[in-house]
Amino acid sequence: MRNVLAGEWMKAWTGRSWLILLSAGIFMSLLTCFGYASSGDQQIALGRSTAAAVTDDMAQAWMMTFLMAAVFGAILVTREYTSGAVARSVLLSGGRLRLLSAKALVATAVGLLNGLLAAGLAFLCASTLPGHFGYDGDWTGHTTRIVLGVVAVNVIAAPWGVLLGWIIRHQLAAVVTVIGLTLLVEPGLQQIVPEVAAYLPTIAMSSVYLDGKPELLSVPLALLVLAGWLAAAAVAARQSLLSRDVI
Repeated sequence: MRNVLAGEWMKAWTGRSWLILLSAGIFMSLLTCFGYASSGDQQIALGRSTAAAVTDDMAQAWMMTFLMAAVFGAILVTREYTSGAVARSVLLSGGRLRLLSAKALVATAVGLLNGLLAAGLAFLCASTLPGHFGYDGDWTGHTTRIVLGVVAVNVIAAPWGVLLGWIIRHQLAAVVTVIGLTLLVEPGLQQIVPEVAAYLPTIAMSSVYLDGKPELLSVPLALLVLAGWLAAAAVAARQSLLSRDVI
């Protein structure tokens, strides 16, 4: 299994998709973080916010990186279907389930790296941007918990993307599904039926990074719900991989 993991780790960094996704995640998060920082002094002066709340918002802006982790996971699988290399990968890995497990583990490791980078950049922005706009940030224990949540959802999102990739198989369809669920479908359902939507993956992740909406689940329950979604997706991916041709 070690050789399979090493091979999949090398594949993960092949091409430019990881760099494009990383750059996109950093750009979107930084843009949002900059927006919170630039309006922070006015919000504080008007009594509408506090330095701690603005710092929390800046840290929370880096949650956007989990979408890129999920897309990365989906691409890690589906590009092998696109190139026709999946059959060879199954043979070289020694079995379909070994390949499924290796890709999920590698994606989880990449998700962890992505999350740690997001955490570091969140701290850097929260430490420097407020001073640029004439006020001091206030990093609290709550801010630290937000950042830990950002790391956690990156770790969860990457294998989630892998499993969706195994189920869908088509690269464009998998990427569109991940983005559509994250940005459109689940937030839309949250507006219509918030109590039900709280149990959906994207919304449950927002509980983990302490989004703060009253209808969200507690963090322990959200993590349990996410574990359930991963388990269900793993069963579906396993069944699909074992029952269908790999090409």
